[in-house]
Amino acid sequence: MLKNTPFDNYLTNLRMAGQRLGFTEIELKILQTPDNVIEDRIKITRDNGEIVEYNAYRVQFNNACGPYKGGIRFHQDADINEVKALAAAMAIKCAVVGVPLGGGKGGVQVNPKVLSASEIEKVARAWARLMASNIGVDKDIPAPDVYTTPQIMAYIMDEYEKIIGHSEPGVITGKPLELGGSQGRGTATAQGGVYVLEKLIDILGKNKNELRVAVQGFGNAGYYVAKILYEQGYKIIALSDSRGGLYSAQGFDPEKIFQLKQKYGSLQNIYCHDDICDEQKLAIDQVQVITNDELINTDCDILIPAALDNQIREDNADSIKARIILELANGPTTPAADEILSAKKVIVVPDVLANAGGVTVSYFEWVQNRQQFYWSESEVLQKLKPIMYDSFTAVWQMAEAKKITLRDAAFTLAVNRIMQAMRLRGRNHS
Repeated sequence: MLKNTPFDNYLTNLRMAGQRLGFTEIELKILQTPDNVIEDRIKITRDNGEIVEYNAYRVQFNNACGPYKGGIRFHQDADINEVKALAAAMAIKCAVVGVPLGGGKGGVQVNPKVLSASEIEKVARAWARLMASNIGVDKDIPAPDVYTTPQIMAYIMDEYEKIIGHSEPGVITGKPLELGGSQGRGTATAQGGVYVLEKLIDILGKNKNELRVAVQGFGNAGYYVAKILYEQGYKIIALSDSRGGLYSAQGFDPEKIFQLKQKYGSLQNIYCHDDICDEQKLAIDQVQVITNDELINTDCDILIPAALDNQIREDNADSIKARIILELANGPTTPAADEILSAKKVIVVPDVLANAGGVTVSYFEWVQNRQQFYWSESEVLQKLKPIMYDSFTAVWQMAEAKKITLRDAAFTLAVNRIMQAMRLRGRNHS
């Protein structure tokens, strides 16, 4: 059986929401189709003189609510279908939290781990030259994504400004602070997820000091969400990165684990070398080495997938013991898994709500760039918190009223907002 692509999953969720709202087939088709797809090849000269080419993409999915918005990823598996799915999800995400932006996504099909810093800069500048006529502060605003960084955003902004001949920092978000980036952007995805979780825990009447958390993915979002929750009193019992993870019933201090990962290169390398593990050290620290699959099935209260898509599937959903799943990754749960989790009464806080703190603070960055007036981190968080609280409350209330899942409620709320904007523009018919 062929596995669903992320875009198939988007279409499944979209059709269910559209039918619930009574959309016509024409309206559904419009929401299934990107406004614009830019697909070409970029060419760079490597440090050794070799000329290489890479596939480069930008998908502008829907701008009924505002300029296209979405990240750029440098990844060897970044193909057009993946980018299309992520662009569609961005449109939904912005509509869920009510920021006046649309959905876009970009990428280069390249493994940045095999490139030097100067070669990565060349890729970034080549992407900017290719896309310069398609992006802009009022048109399409890219941002960092998988394996792209504030520094890469700085290169893209600089190249774009060379082409247009004037300063335009709002063309890119996720920039270094020195070039107009926003305070709080680095932690925004995790912090937004924490705000959503706070509301849920409050509604459920649970004591956070009694809740055990497992985090799959120890990159930016995973590290920060683990750190923030640990500081709030949650017990972080499992952590993993791309190579595997660690479990301890006693719990971890994520900051200490982060420092050890920096030293040893991966979480498992803290205890193991070349597949040989220090059993004595593991016993003393009361730690077990686990796989990512084992982390998904860990006996915990809250599971936070913060890595890649399709991690929770039909084949492993029934083994999940967590009662709450907070999706910080994009598309970590398939529709088939959603059905299983719903039957088990597992509460899944969907990615389009749980990780929307990132795009919300990107919106704040864009606003600050437009007005050339910048906010402190506390001001950013003061603005982020009510947006995440209110968005969660709206989704929760719809889910309760219609007896549907939080994902169904989020999609229903979002596509209704997008379609309302399209109807007002007269763009809901062929």
